[in-house]
Amino acid sequence: MFGKFKRKMSKQDKEAKSKEEAPEVQEEQMVSEETTEEQKTEQSKEPSFEDQLKEANDKYLRLYAEFENFRRRTAKERIDLIANAGGDILKEILPVLDDMERAIKVNQDATEAASIKEGFELVHNKLKNTLAQKGLKEMDSAEADFDTDKHEAITKIPAPTEELKGKVVDVIEKGYYLNDKVLRYAKVVIGE
Repeated sequence: MFGKFKRKMSKQDKEAKSKEEAPEVQEEQMVSEETTEEQKTEQSKEPSFEDQLKEANDKYLRLYAEFENFRRRTAKERIDLIANAGGDILKEILPVLDDMERAIKVNQDATEAASIKEGFELVHNKLKNTLAQKGLKEMDSAEADFDTDKHEAITKIPAPTEELKGKVVDVIEKGYYLNDKVLRYAKVVIGE
């Protein structure tokens, strides 16, 4: 009987031991599962090389598209600016054109040369003042030293005096500055 009891005890002990060991094994299995899940989530948090490449490529494409849009927009603005740049000055010159047309109508019946001359001088002065307000300035080249940055030599002639050698003797076409920059070179005759 004692042997049977021992066997029974041993069975009971075994059952108790297995019950005690089972949670430990389950805990170990749970811990190992948790670590593998943590490793998986850490790996999923760190972007792979392919993800990084896709992200960089996407950023590049967006930046390129933005740059292309900027380039097109500025090119269009530049074309519009060039096309409409003369609009302001033309608007200022239109009254002078109106005055010229009035002068032509009046001069058809006029017999006095002095009034015609006075009318044209008034229109000329109005045009000159309008252009001066926009920054146009006449170049004073008569008897000045010849300067290739301002003048364009048409021809050379013998100087009438010794003082005019190497200087401008005659101005064929006036030169003009626009805001202190040469707009048109003066066409001149040089004395030698």
